Amino acid sequence: MKVIVIGGGAAGFFTAINIAEKHPDYDVSILEKTNKVLQKVKVSGGGRCNVTNERTHPSELVKFYPRGNKKLHRLFKVFSSRDMVRWLSTRGVSMKAEADKRMFPTSDDSQTIIDCFLKEANKYGVRLLKNHPVKSIELKDNHWMIESDGGKLKADRIVFATGSSPATWKVLASIGLSISAIVPSLFTFNITDPRIDGLQGISFEHAEVKVAGDKLSEEGALLITHWGMSGPAILKLSAWGAYALNARDYHFDILINYVNLSSERVRQHIANYKIQHPKRKLYKYPLFDLPKRFWERIVTICGISMEVPLSDVSKKQLNKLIEELTQGKYKVHGKSTFKEEFVTAGGVSLSEVDLDTFEARRFPGLYLAGEVLDIDALTGGFNFQACWSGGWVISEAI
Repeated sequence: MKVIVIGGGAAGFFTAINIAEKHPDYDVSILEKTNKVLQKVKVSGGGRCNVTNERTHPSELVKFYPRGNKKLHRLFKVFSSRDMVRWLSTRGVSMKAEADKRMFPTSDDSQTIIDCFLKEANKYGVRLLKNHPVKSIELKDNHWMIESDGGKLKADRIVFATGSSPATWKVLASIGLSISAIVPSLFTFNITDPRIDGLQGISFEHAEVKVAGDKLSEEGALLITHWGMSGPAILKLSAWGAYALNARDYHFDILINYVNLSSERVRQHIANYKIQHPKRKLYKYPLFDLPKRFWERIVTICGISMEVPLSDVSKKQLNKLIEELTQGKYKVHGKSTFKEEFVTAGGVSLSEVDLDTFEARRFPGLYLAGEVLDIDALTGGFNFQACWSGGWVISEAI
């Protein structure tokens, strides 16, 4: 049996290794369009490689997949994050979990994972063919014919594990596979606003971010950056709202609640504080444990003098302050890729695939794994876990 895996990334290597290990009589090759492999593994987690997540139960995991979601439940029952940790452990790679449940190699170095994959691929005789971009595929006499820059190749089975690749989606669409619209996911918001200008690096532990005029809303940590805003709250919003925000051409308003409290509770808290400390200058005493520089900026924006005691702050000024803290409106004028990790929503429709085998329903011998499918997740190791789980299932079924 000749198997060709197209794509030398996370899903491609993991799938090829497991096929070759479980089926020693198979001839397994990886085609990679560039001269480099495992590039997303290399940059993931700031170069530490966020391999997976400590959450192990399928019902927990599926909540982190805007595209895929409950359809992936049985996939994670077959091969979960716990199984991936065990797989690595048996190959000498130990893992650790951080407070937010992200899991990394104990070495804190993505090269550990890369070296493991390269070693295993070599051990089981997986051939790696670089600089082989695929131009077309054709099913002919029960075999797959692949045309690439490296020449024509013949395979009994092929696996597409090419990640976010417009060229690949074009090839797959040409044979009749349905491709869901491709749009960016997991991005940060570009915002230019005097309220946050120069405050990069300041973070808020638990904020709420809403898209004005939409039901889209997320909670979590929020970070002010050089270009606008990032952090889990923003990234989650960008993932769940990938299509809605694309439709707005990434120009929209957001409402931010920095303290994650209702305006009524904020008003009551300030009123109580005013009774207790009427002579205190509001400017000098940040409330709600807000960062000092941010507090000073917002108080100033609201027209409250740094020398005025709280008892002399006008009702209008306090109303403005409460509004800024609980529903400050900011204009988003574009997006930026989150670090070096590029994730897309969309891909080969999951209706095209038998999720028990990851084989294309209408094209026997064609399998798909990873982000080439209409599967994407939030940050935290979930995108990689979909690659590992899909690759494992293919290696069992092929």
